[in-house]
Amino acid sequence: MSFEYLIDPAEGPQWKGVLPGRPQPYVLERGEGEHSMLFTDLFTVLLSGDETEGQFGVVVSESPAGDVIPTHSHNRTHETFYVIEGRVRLFFQDTEGQKQSRLLTPGDFGFVPAGFAHAYQIVEDARMMGTLSGGFERFFQHMGAETDHATAQQPPFVPAVPRMQAAAQRHDMQFLPDHRWDDAHGA
Repeated sequence: MSFEYLIDPAEGPQWKGVLPGRPQPYVLERGEGEHSMLFTDLFTVLLSGDETEGQFGVVVSESPAGDVIPTHSHNRTHETFYVIEGRVRLFFQDTEGQKQSRLLTPGDFGFVPAGFAHAYQIVEDARMMGTLSGGFERFFQHMGAETDHATAQQPPFVPAVPRMQAAAQRHDMQFLPDHRWDDAHGA
């Protein structure tokens, strides 16, 4: 299996006709967007950097309880976490280097700027909306698999290690496998 499209975006999934691909007004109805599965999570891109001239993208995720997104950081990507349904534990390192842990419930919001280590765990089946620096929303598509299904009730997609590495490299994401949160402060 080849993953060259992760280096050359012209070779990758294009989701033609779903989003406009340039700045212009548009509306998506419930369930519309660019859907991809990554492990057991359904990610739906509602707005990409293509529509915002690289400023930001918006993604909705649907995730089952128990999922743990491993510790990582981004050199250029700011990331928000807005919980719509369920409960999510957000782990992050603050500006003093202290490890923090917060339980987010519906209506709660978290923000992790570029350069800060973070992770999260789905405590209860959850839907979240995230706003990301433009272009990073494509990470979920490049690592995951395109799907036409608008629900998470489908088989998981487990990417091959080279695909994960290529997607992380392309989107300037560093996994931090030795980073632990056992001593994190918070609620």
